[in-house]
Amino acid sequence: MLTIDTSVTKNPKLHHYLLGAVGPRPICFASTVDRDGNRNLAPFSFFNVFSSNPPIAVFSPANSGRTGLPKDTLLNVKEVPEVVINIVNYDVVHQMSLSSSPYEKQVDEFVKSGLTPIASESIRPYRVKECPVQMECKVLEVKALGEGGGAGNLVICEVLKIHIADEVLNEEQMIDQQKIDLVARMGGNWYCRADENSMFEIKKPITTCGIGVDAIPEEVLNSGEFSPNELGQLGGIEELPDETAVNDFKLIELSDLFVELEDDPIKLEKELYKIAKKYLLEENIEEAWKAILSFNN
Repeated sequence: MLTIDTSVTKNPKLHHYLLGAVGPRPICFASTVDRDGNRNLAPFSFFNVFSSNPPIAVFSPANSGRTGLPKDTLLNVKEVPEVVINIVNYDVVHQMSLSSSPYEKQVDEFVKSGLTPIASESIRPYRVKECPVQMECKVLEVKALGEGGGAGNLVICEVLKIHIADEVLNEEQMIDQQKIDLVARMGGNWYCRADENSMFEIKKPITTCGIGVDAIPEEVLNSGEFSPNELGQLGGIEELPDETAVNDFKLIELSDLFVELEDDPIKLEKELYKIAKKYLLEENIEEAWKAILSFNN
């Protein structure tokens, strides 16, 4: 394993290691103005939301790695502490990338990228019409993390208003993750697209507690048939199926297999594990456990 000592590794090499390892990163497409009203539009992937009460977003325009100077966005939010955080989806990804070019300060990236500025309702910077979500924010604090090229500057923002395009909403007026078609930043020149082909769903254990991997029977843990990730799935069940449920499953779903392999218990166990793994692919943990537990019932 390669070990990087950050105290002796120079930027930008360290920068590339960090960005290659930490991703995908959401993109803050920041619209700002200076004190004279000149518009600026630039993307930053050091970005996320950190609170909903109050609603707080934070992004970090790092100083230029080539010149060591602050980005125009940073200069602007110090002059006018307001910003629109526009969310980037696949439809605008190339225009977003174009806007990241090192144009001179007075150049309007809205014009260069061909994106449409629309007036905000509560702040001075303009929203990007083509972006599916636009958040009007006031800047609460700007915190420098270092000096020179690559040094970050945390821009801590309170979200005042959120504008969401109708076409990305579902029937409950919530954002549909399969409609919004988000993109995110990877390392180097790479991006990724969060469409239906790349997304998967895992039910979040907000109010439930799984039994844990440590509660899985030793013979299953040591079988070598399940990956660590699959063992994590098995450990996510709240409680194991009872004997009645297992016997009913065995009678209805597995009777032919038990008859076929009644004289070969080793092969039978392996086949049951294969069936369990198929259920895990379908996120059907209870049925997977029924298949596993049926071996000894």
